[in-house]
Amino acid sequence: MGQDARAGSAIVADGLRKGYAGAPPGAGLNGFDLEVATGTVCGLLGPNGAGKTTAVRILSTLLRPDAGRASVAGFDVRAEAGRVRERIGLVGQYAAVDEILSGRQNLVMFGRLNHLPAAHARRRADELLERFSLTDAGSRPVGGYSGGMRRRLDLAASLVVAPPVLFVDEPTTGLDPAGRRQVWAAVRDLVDSGTTVLLTTQYLEEADRLADRIVMLTAGRVVAEGTPEELKSALGGDRIDVVLADAGDVETARVLAARVASGEVRVDAGSRRIGVPVSERTRALVALVTALGDAGIEPVDVTLRRPTLDEVFLHLTGDDGNRAGDDPRSTGDGTGPAGDDRGAIAPAAPAAPDRRASV
Repeated sequence: MGQDARAGSAIVADGLRKGYAGAPPGAGLNGFDLEVATGTVCGLLGPNGAGKTTAVRILSTLLRPDAGRASVAGFDVRAEAGRVRERIGLVGQYAAVDEILSGRQNLVMFGRLNHLPAAHARRRADELLERFSLTDAGSRPVGGYSGGMRRRLDLAASLVVAPPVLFVDEPTTGLDPAGRRQVWAAVRDLVDSGTTVLLTTQYLEEADRLADRIVMLTAGRVVAEGTPEELKSALGGDRIDVVLADAGDVETARVLAARVASGEVRVDAGSRRIGVPVSERTRALVALVTALGDAGIEPVDVTLRRPTLDEVFLHLTGDDGNRAGDDPRSTGDGTGPAGDDRGAIAPAAPAAPDRRASV
């Protein structure tokens, strides 16, 4: 092997760099480090231009880095690209299946394209249809499938040769809630059977539900990593959300909330919502509700909760920055080349110091 895998790691990246001629500063990768443990889901999050797609393209051997090293399943992505491709699957944003063929015919076709004998390809197709709860629909043309069924079939197609590592790029884009849950269940089933998944997504709820650990990118570098709970805890404590009936009470409520807050109180005047970070959840909640009552303010709703990944993300990336996509040919409005739609989660922030992502 050109590069030995680190013990227990299916994906390793050290100091990956990739720039594009004419691209804005920070596009591509600028010292990207990553380790993904075997048999886990790593969620790769970042605003447009953060480097998510560039990272996946390099790790899946579709793009050569300018500098740095990376291995997947123990093989160097540059020196042993062919060995890497034998061990990975790649699922893009949109289903790559033929709508005229049936689900079973699609899977048999993918098996034959991967040089499986005809009988083996048919047997594997039946196994995958059962695994992804598509047996009843296996004989029907894919054109009549729902969005969730197509995405499950797309995942099945990527596993015809059972790769140990799977790259999944925004798997639930455009799906309704039921379809998203179906795909989430399919991904978790893959991991339970030993597959390692690197997931890019613009849905923070999706990362929260699926990922064992999360890596957040900004301007081509890792700015934070950890389990979803670790990242939420990094914001410090819990949150109290207060929704008021009268906009005229907002300022008074903000002053009262500041007395129990452990950090900055945030006010959304349009929705009459006040967000209060607190360190002593129960005591702070009782004190705030009592203070509001003494002031004659009757809230419409009061909620005590944990921070969300959205709040962590915005805290790390800020509110202003470059909205261009990973690819320097992006139009800047979230639409990349050849109709590659990459919706932004949040604007990008300036480059942050290097941090190792041990996933």
